[in-house]
Amino acid sequence: MKLLRYGQSGAEKPGMMDSDGTIRDLSGVIGDVAGDALLPESIEKLKALDPASLPKVDGSPRMGPCVGDIGKLICIGLNYSDHAAETGGEVPSEPIMFMKANSAISGPHDDVIIPRGSEQTDWEVELAFVIGKPGKYISEANALDHVAGYCIVNDVSERDFQIRRQGQWTKGKSCDTFGPVGPWMVTRDEVADPQALSLWTEVNGHRYQNGNTNTMVYGVVFLVNYLSQFMTLNSGDVIATGTPPGVGMGQNPRVFLKPGDVMRLGIEGLGEQQQTLVADV
Repeated sequence: MKLLRYGQSGAEKPGMMDSDGTIRDLSGVIGDVAGDALLPESIEKLKALDPASLPKVDGSPRMGPCVGDIGKLICIGLNYSDHAAETGGEVPSEPIMFMKANSAISGPHDDVIIPRGSEQTDWEVELAFVIGKPGKYISEANALDHVAGYCIVNDVSERDFQIRRQGQWTKGKSCDTFGPVGPWMVTRDEVADPQALSLWTEVNGHRYQNGNTNTMVYGVVFLVNYLSQFMTLNSGDVIATGTPPGVGMGQNPRVFLKPGDVMRLGIEGLGEQQQTLVADV
């Protein structure tokens, strides 16, 4: 099942994508793709619906972030050994965790704004998992019971802000629009193995990233267990699991984004995103 949110920013409605690629309105069933609607029992009720019984959504509306009211957007850094090597980093002995500000969250096809003073805005396609059942101190054996589904996150990054400007990575990761999420959340039952998905990024038609989640250092099951040792994972939390090699700062010479560039990225079975870069005014 593919759950999504559509409509103007801040006024998105919940929806479901049917097998024909038509958006079906879920407004009469749930208030949003958020919170309690992501609990296992709620997902089961939604799966039991006949999509044909739901109203069709006409046209091609804007797609919002596929999860509403995201409580935490947690990111894992340097989680692919080959990406760590291209950036001059080392695979960490424990996962590097940082947060992306919720004000960075945007729709999968919204414009991405290059912040004032930026010269090193970069791309990162990432598999993300969405928490359904909340929990703390979750065992690896039960980890996937807490995952509602999977989606794409573009962990857009300003490398100069991130690396040279001191302190946490967060300041280079949290600029407005630096967190496109979606286009939809695919429920866990439709992803046989989250550690066997191809993922890629193209900029202006050139493919820079072309990886697979099977080279991830710390997989989804481990991360659910690990993160839950430090904090409660709540329904609607989104965890982005890191990016494969091929980012702009790893090119020789380095390549960074500029106004007018177009990013297109996707993950096997989870759809695609596309964003145009614009300058902040």
